[in-house]
Amino acid sequence: MKNQAKFWQRHDDWRKAEQAWDARAEKLAADTPLKTFKTNPRLPGIRSKTRKNLSWKTLSYLHHHDYSGKLGRYFWRRPLKHGWGLLVALLKRKSYRRDGDFFLYGLKNLTEFETQLHASDTVLVVGFSYCHKPFECPAGRFTDACIHDAGDPVCGQCFIGKCVHSLPDTQVVPLFITTVHYIGEKMIEAEQNWPDHNVVFMITACELTLEMFGKIGVAVDLQGIGVRLDGQICNTMKAFEASEIGIKPGMAIVEDETQARMMALFRQFSAETRECSQNAGSSRGDNIIVSDRGYQ
Repeated sequence: MKNQAKFWQRHDDWRKAEQAWDARAEKLAADTPLKTFKTNPRLPGIRSKTRKNLSWKTLSYLHHHDYSGKLGRYFWRRPLKHGWGLLVALLKRKSYRRDGDFFLYGLKNLTEFETQLHASDTVLVVGFSYCHKPFECPAGRFTDACIHDAGDPVCGQCFIGKCVHSLPDTQVVPLFITTVHYIGEKMIEAEQNWPDHNVVFMITACELTLEMFGKIGVAVDLQGIGVRLDGQICNTMKAFEASEIGIKPGMAIVEDETQARMMALFRQFSAETRECSQNAGSSRGDNIIVSDRGYQ
């Protein structure tokens, strides 16, 4: 989407921008409908057999598939702190507090997360699992790429594209997630790139991934929200491991009510984050105007 302004930047009001996006998406869906399932199968988040000894399955999987070694090195930088955090996480039945489809990690409630969004030093890592990319995604599904081209009929209907266009340009790290290790590695990078900021996250994933990621995330003091996907999700280790290498024949979705909750949080963050753009004033380039705008 080079040299193309975000859809939200064409509007002075955040809500009007969302209404315009939704109206256009509805028209695109009528003209060029995307492939999806006819009825939500309402699968259980995690099969009972898979849930048994899931903590130890998680540790084994993360250890044996840490090919880059980044997660291991990060953990052993502070072995006592992270080791104690991991022990506590393993002993707890849940590593999160749940609020509907929101899994809260290191947070007491949603209000605490909203307070962080209002802080001027907050950096928001927003991650989207490839599992709910459209089958027709022009960038491909099992990839960390996303063109989010508002002029493309696929991107114009995609919830991921809508989210990216609604987010401010500053203090946001958008991710398009392929594996559970990718999540952890990119969170580490974000904290290293923003050492004087408070880094929090909001990521979409199936419930099994949220359970697995949560154990390690809480152990190393990551804070944020995991958004539970529905639809044709991976709820067994076999399906999860297949999805980790790009074998994902089904389509996951974010429920409509949960989409609305995510967009409300993005609106709050956009209202507090100033978007800066430079405009050349003269041919000499000595008249540069920096404009600040927040959405209300």
